[in-house]
Amino acid sequence: MPDFSFENELQKQDKNLICGVDEAGRGPLAGPVVVACVMFCSYDEQMVARLFGLNDSKKLSENKRAKLFEIIISMAHVGICALPPKIIDEKNILQATLYAMERAVLSLSPSPEHILIDGRDIPKNIVAPASAIIKGDSKSLSIAAASIIAKQVRDSMCPVMDKDFMGYDFAKHKGYGTKIHLEALKKHGASIHHRFSYAPVARAKRAINT
Repeated sequence: MPDFSFENELQKQDKNLICGVDEAGRGPLAGPVVVACVMFCSYDEQMVARLFGLNDSKKLSENKRAKLFEIIISMAHVGICALPPKIIDEKNILQATLYAMERAVLSLSPSPEHILIDGRDIPKNIVAPASAIIKGDSKSLSIAAASIIAKQVRDSMCPVMDKDFMGYDFAKHKGYGTKIHLEALKKHGASIHHRFSYAPVARAKRAINT
């Protein structure tokens, strides 16, 4: 389970404003990529207790994520950046994600003194010293919290996409390349919510109403 080990070590270096950063939506064929950053006001045992059950968002049920989302929002500084498919296609998904990280962290107030990022990559223009942590969402509570926020925000966008373009079932598969989604692509073509730089979408015809 994630804890505040990384955050506590940084506090020993007189860094108290520490944010965790994670993304949701790098793999889907449709919808935005969403980056969230979360900065708690303390990293003590009381805070750990309030975050009981917090883990990588992919390991939690939808109901548990929703409850943790409300808890995190109520007790932490949160920054969010969502980039649409058009920018993903222009930049490629890695560069779009790194850019979204920069924008999400910039939206935090106060500004962090250190940034913990899930994965291997650190944006070039990030506003503070940063550490990349592989599988960070299962190691750092700050990153795990960011994974919850990013996942919940992105998932909440999918029913809206569904209303824009009926027949794709975005609310069910969240834009991922499931059998249902691929069949819908063949039947309806690709909508404005799709990422045309992704191979299955590039092979599909464009929908008439895009």
